[in-house]
Amino acid sequence: MSTSDQLRAALVDAFTREEEITDPAWDNAARAVPRELFTGSFFLPVPGSNPTAYRPVFKGESGWLEHVYSDETLITQLDGRTRPEDVTGGTTTGVPSSSSTLPSLVLRMWHRLGTEAGHRVLEIGTGTGYSTALGAHRLGDSNLTSIEYDPQVGEAAAAAIKAAGYSPRLIIGDGLVGDPDGGRYDRLIATCSVRYVPVPWLHQVKPGGRILVTLSGWSYGFGLALLTVTGPGQATGRFLPGYTSFMIARPHDRPPRQSLSPLPGDERPTGIDPEIISTWTGSWVAQLAVPSAERMGAGGQQILSDVATGSRARTTPHPEGGWTVVQRGPLRLWDQVESAVEAWQQAGEPHQEDFGITISESGQRVWIGHENGPGWNLPI
Repeated sequence: MSTSDQLRAALVDAFTREEEITDPAWDNAARAVPRELFTGSFFLPVPGSNPTAYRPVFKGESGWLEHVYSDETLITQLDGRTRPEDVTGGTTTGVPSSSSTLPSLVLRMWHRLGTEAGHRVLEIGTGTGYSTALGAHRLGDSNLTSIEYDPQVGEAAAAAIKAAGYSPRLIIGDGLVGDPDGGRYDRLIATCSVRYVPVPWLHQVKPGGRILVTLSGWSYGFGLALLTVTGPGQATGRFLPGYTSFMIARPHDRPPRQSLSPLPGDERPTGIDPEIISTWTGSWVAQLAVPSAERMGAGGQQILSDVATGSRARTTPHPEGGWTVVQRGPLRLWDQVESAVEAWQQAGEPHQEDFGITISESGQRVWIGHENGPGWNLPI
């Protein structure tokens, strides 16, 4: 048995012990697909760097294969263009724009999608192609279509998938509009996040079919939702346990950041501790309340900047204890966040698994507990 086979078997054995993989078909796929074909080179963050610097790791160098078969996300592109091969001088900075997601998450998502033999599946975000190859192994090439937005990424993925021995249908294009030829799918899985569920998906997945997608926004709150399509353009679902995040689909990414220099505004004490919106679910609730705002800062010192209107909110410590907030612009961002967080707190501060989503012709609404509970509309 080769070193690659040994490391891959050990990784999958660990998932089995931790009950990450319970379906033998996905166990077989994970053991069969060599991840190193899809991560020829990648970036690793430099510990302690600020802003984060990345160093390239190339195929064959010391530790390369061990990283490939660790349960970690491997960044393969920065800023929508920079590959490890493009870096000279040791390290570089940038924003991750493509990656090979940690294998345990990829497999959990395929499990949660509930695919069965004969199902036709649409994958949004081919990425490196590793997830696509797993799907092709389990479902068969003819039952899987995968769409990648970035031509450079898609070309590399196609070569890797072919080298692994698979030939699913691959498309370069905007996955948010779905399959350009239409089609009726049993399942849809997204390996990018979106601000709302694209309407074409709700027409290309059959009634009774499922969509697994991570919802996010410009404040980097994330929630993984499993939806059942109830009719053309309609669906309902729940958010799942755990902590899942993906890079946002490029057409849904925020516009260029505005200047964030301090500006005057109306000041008042806050009704909540600002630090709560730095927590996983707290940041999600705040994002639901102000979906066109970007959140920055940490702990109690938070900045909200609304991309659409230029409205701002900034929390600062009060000399006598507690926190104050300064707000300006047509939207009182902190008022909206405060109201949402208080509704969440009154519900017992549940994790996202107590949240659900309903999609109809009138919009997309995320709610707590039940459909008539506290809720917020997504920014379609």
